[in-house]
Amino acid sequence: MLGQLPQVDHPALLSQQIPFADAAIYRLEDNLALVQSVDFFTPVVDDPYRYGQIAAANALSDLFAVGARPLTALNLVAFPIRLLGQEVLQLILAGGDERVRAAGAVIAGGHSIEDDEPKYGLSVTGIVDPAKMLTPCGCRSGDQLVLTKPLGTGLLTTALKGQVLSEADISVAIEGMIMLNQQAAAVALQVGVTACTDITGFGLVGHALELAEASKVGLQIFLNQLPAYPRALEMAAIGLIPEGTYRNREYYFRRVVGQEQVDPLLLDLLCDPQTSGGLLVSVAPERLTDLMTQLAEAGVAAFHIGRAIEATVSRLELLLS
Repeated sequence: MLGQLPQVDHPALLSQQIPFADAAIYRLEDNLALVQSVDFFTPVVDDPYRYGQIAAANALSDLFAVGARPLTALNLVAFPIRLLGQEVLQLILAGGDERVRAAGAVIAGGHSIEDDEPKYGLSVTGIVDPAKMLTPCGCRSGDQLVLTKPLGTGLLTTALKGQVLSEADISVAIEGMIMLNQQAAAVALQVGVTACTDITGFGLVGHALELAEASKVGLQIFLNQLPAYPRALEMAAIGLIPEGTYRNREYYFRRVVGQEQVDPLLLDLLCDPQTSGGLLVSVAPERLTDLMTQLAEAGVAAFHIGRAIEATVSRLELLLS
């Protein structure tokens, strides 16, 4: 569909030259570029304040994925004000504001419409030095892959919506979704990772394949080292699979090698669409220990989940050991 639209060709639009860019990047000066992104979705938790926090963290993640510093954010609101009332909306907006402030940015306004179903998110703007920004393009054969949050938010929020689990049952995942990727991005820049992307709706499988294609490499994933939030695999075992998992599997598994011998629950985890997921970074082998140490010191989870290999066609290879 997008291919039928007029193609953008502007020398200042740096992101048009970056396959699978996580945000729009527009050069203002030699060492300064504007970075923009936008995201919104329906509630993934019942608590309105936490919903606001998660939506804001999720929107800001695209800026952190390119190493940008957030400056401003605009609220995007669709809300049944007559049905749910002002107090609920105020709590959603307060949650979003808290995360934006935590990121060192400011809410500068927004727009709202009446809707039958609540939707909330943000349009976010930041800045980056183009010479220092993170992209999915620099991964090379031998680089090691590190993930900065566990997987399974799609499975757990589906269980929450189905009233199989409560918010208390998935509290670890909720805190993970609220957590900003800011510290992870800062460490990635400090250590000097070779490539970076954030894990959201296409799951680890989709975003890892995008990184592989952008960098023209293959990736090996260590399945026994994939991190999962508590009870995520349990929900997969009883069949509480989000619709996005099936779409991700159908689209991406044509380029996944070794899936026939894998526990189906791990395949579900690999395809699980994430809300406010972590960063996936690649790093030269000699810098892996430094990256893992600095992430831990910054209070960021760090999971060594794979490595890059030479490949004529970008693909994922699943390894059991």
